[in-house]
Amino acid sequence: MAVVTDRDWVAWHTQYDEPGSELARRLDVVRHWIRAALDRSPPGALSVISMVAGEGRDLIPVLASHPRRRDVTGCLVELNARNAATARRAAADAGLDAIDIIEGDAAELDVYARYAPADLLLMCGLFGNVPEPDIQRSIDYSIPLTKNGGTVIWTRGRHGKDRMPTISRWFRDAGYDEVYVSDPTYGFGVGVHRSTVDPPPMPRGVHAFTFVGH
Repeated sequence: MAVVTDRDWVAWHTQYDEPGSELARRLDVVRHWIRAALDRSPPGALSVISMVAGEGRDLIPVLASHPRRRDVTGCLVELNARNAATARRAAADAGLDAIDIIEGDAAELDVYARYAPADLLLMCGLFGNVPEPDIQRSIDYSIPLTKNGGTVIWTRGRHGKDRMPTISRWFRDAGYDEVYVSDPTYGFGVGVHRSTVDPPPMPRGVHAFTFVGH
């Protein structure tokens, strides 16, 4: 069951429009690694999954201009109706007809059954908004969502206690190779990991995390 927080998640996205802001700089790094993941993906059909996708500002603009755009199918899952509507318009404007925008709870793994395992899994904006035990739980459940050789891109703020090293270790323990972790001096955290294991069957009826907000 989703937890509704009192944060205005539509207004929150306006921070991306502030040049030089922490979120704007983080977005640039995430987009870079999305491009890199698409660039290195094998020929043929590709699948992407974006959890707690917001307005889709990370994935949609990259796909819109990428040479592999016609190879890509997948989904963006976002609970906030206004953010999901914005993402849906952006995908339509970009001609990304094979990308489904799903207004729903990203914690419910059943929503990904049609799309998993994916070549690219985005877990951006998730780990700073769930209880710490749910971070490791979500990482464990990312394994059936990701192809062997597929890429996971994730984010986590570095304010207060820095959990980036611990989260990166949890990914390695789950069967991922570490590709990139952003420099601590950036003030924000972006991690990139690549799966090294064959995904098990998708579990059904699983609620992977509880979104509680910062």
